[in-house]
Amino acid sequence: MTEDTAKWGIVSTIKAPLEEIERFAAHHLELGASRLYIYLDDDNETAFKSLKKHPKIRVFRTHGDHWRSKSRPEKHQVRQTANARHAYRRKAGDVGWLAHIDVDEFLWPQRPIAAQLAELPETCMVARVRPIEALSAQGQDLPEGVTCFKAMTNDRKARQRESEAIYPTYGTHLNGGFLSHVAGKLFVRTGHADVAFRIHNALFGDEMNPGQQELPEIELCHLHATDYAHWLAHYRYRLEQGVYRPDLKPSRAGGLTMHALLTTIEESEGEAGLRAFFEEVCTATPALRARLEAHGLLRCYALDLDAKRMRHFPV
Repeated sequence: MTEDTAKWGIVSTIKAPLEEIERFAAHHLELGASRLYIYLDDDNETAFKSLKKHPKIRVFRTHGDHWRSKSRPEKHQVRQTANARHAYRRKAGDVGWLAHIDVDEFLWPQRPIAAQLAELPETCMVARVRPIEALSAQGQDLPEGVTCFKAMTNDRKARQRESEAIYPTYGTHLNGGFLSHVAGKLFVRTGHADVAFRIHNALFGDEMNPGQQELPEIELCHLHATDYAHWLAHYRYRLEQGVYRPDLKPSRAGGLTMHALLTTIEESEGEAGLRAFFEEVCTATPALRARLEAHGLLRCYALDLDAKRMRHFPV
């Protein structure tokens, strides 16, 4: 594989404050991204002006004539995949691989990403990175700037056993203890005409994820719930339209969906129940860290996002 074909970029549809977008961008630029294709999901003029100044960022405003139809797609998942497809087909000719990730997701490689992509066989059209999910450090004895994460085992049966052992009250209903996805996200090889993006997959013609390989030396740090207030602020939207929405399947046959679990907790115990759930599942207490460590599933990293932001987007 040539140096050019190992170049990689990211496409992301984002509705977030400028500071969050710049942290996301700066982190991945420091990892060696050749291009960032950022589609602003709201008419964020401030973000557009800031981001367009960076030579490696291509930023798009997704209002007005951006959409082929007269109206903007209602579901954000549809907008995300449409924008990813647009970037892949029309903009990503100068990178060999394109990753589709969100503003609260941060790649964390053990060695350079380009080197790992260069080692993949030519038959590999997609490469998957698996998530680790952030734990809240609020009120806990962690060093300043360190974020702890829960990891999970790829094998489904082992993951269920670990979930029940690590999260004694709620683990039966959780997929590895994760509130959000366990599927991870993809790097997709560029240069093919008939590619359709899904949130966690890619269709090449009629074939899903041809030649898929795992990238075990890259983790996807998912800041899904950084503290209880952050989680609660996003809770209602996620319950109705996002990752906890009612139409998603349960993690195992006969189990509760995340929507059903959280709705049951809220209806029976109110906000106190939601807080207790968050404390057991999403807070980096010494007890939870010890259980994760015992199963080899604890990760703790200093992401240093503010410093990276200042290096790439100085005030």
